[in-house]
Amino acid sequence: MERTAKQIHNLIINAQNIVLVPHQNPDGDALGSVSSFSYYLISLNKRHYIFCATPASSKLQTLPHLIEPNNSLEIWKTQPDLIIVLDSGDLKYAGIDQIISNLTHEYLIINIDHHNSNTNFGQHNLVIKNASATAEVLYHFYKYNNINIDKNMALSLLTGLITDTDNFTNGATNTSSLKIASELIHRGANFNFLKNWFIKDKSILALKLWGTVLSRLSKHEELDIVYTYLTKNDFNNLEINENEIEGIANFLNNLGEGRASLILKELSNKKIKGSLRTTNDNIDVSVIAKTLGGGGHKKASGFVLEGTLEEVLKKVWEAVAKSEKKK
Repeated sequence: MERTAKQIHNLIINAQNIVLVPHQNPDGDALGSVSSFSYYLISLNKRHYIFCATPASSKLQTLPHLIEPNNSLEIWKTQPDLIIVLDSGDLKYAGIDQIISNLTHEYLIINIDHHNSNTNFGQHNLVIKNASATAEVLYHFYKYNNINIDKNMALSLLTGLITDTDNFTNGATNTSSLKIASELIHRGANFNFLKNWFIKDKSILALKLWGTVLSRLSKHEELDIVYTYLTKNDFNNLEINENEIEGIANFLNNLGEGRASLILKELSNKKIKGSLRTTNDNIDVSVIAKTLGGGGHKKASGFVLEGTLEEVLKKVWEAVAKSEKKK
């Protein structure tokens, strides 16, 4: 890993034009990682852009240290010689598979990630699958290359760690993530600021929506999975957007029943977004998500499928059964 980290650093030093890419609908780890990397490139006076196929949530946009990505396709006309994809298992999840296939100039792809489902799609792959977050991978990258982690970089990395460990409460939390968090705080990252942002962010309307989700909890007895759902009307009736429900998937980890939990959300484009969570060591939800065209971590994964809630739920049960047969 150290050798790969140094090779990537050398490629960056020699690059003329760089594009950073977090995954679509970026979470705190994706946007925190890409922001820390942008601050690093700024310190090197490197020309670069941050491209994301979809906008960041309004919640993430309230954090002043995070750099908002651009979704303009004009970025790709600059003919980047180095494309660095962060926190994505593959190019499709990053939302740039079609863009990449249409590029005609020479370029290299660098893949920096921690997902179990990562396909090693880059010419250079810095992937640590047992890392708690991509922010943790980047911390090691900076350390191996003797790169100073300034206050903004530290705050961005800590945002990633807090997001993917659910404020250091889920199964992704390990001794490494805790040690790194301590070092980042020492370097100026304000933990209390981020903790309050992460925990105390629910409006009255959002909690009403949580009540709707919890009232629909059911359990597939045979597969031992707890599930619930949200419709477009649920959001419309309360006049709030999908971002207001962030966190409910992780909250379901508090259940004492079921090997895993599933929440389905009806989107506006006739698609259903699924979020899988577990704290059980005997199930890998990333395998289920990958079968459904998604991906993620062993403990937290997601997917998007076309169809009705009933049709998608049926596909999920088939994917779970299929994953069980492979054991």
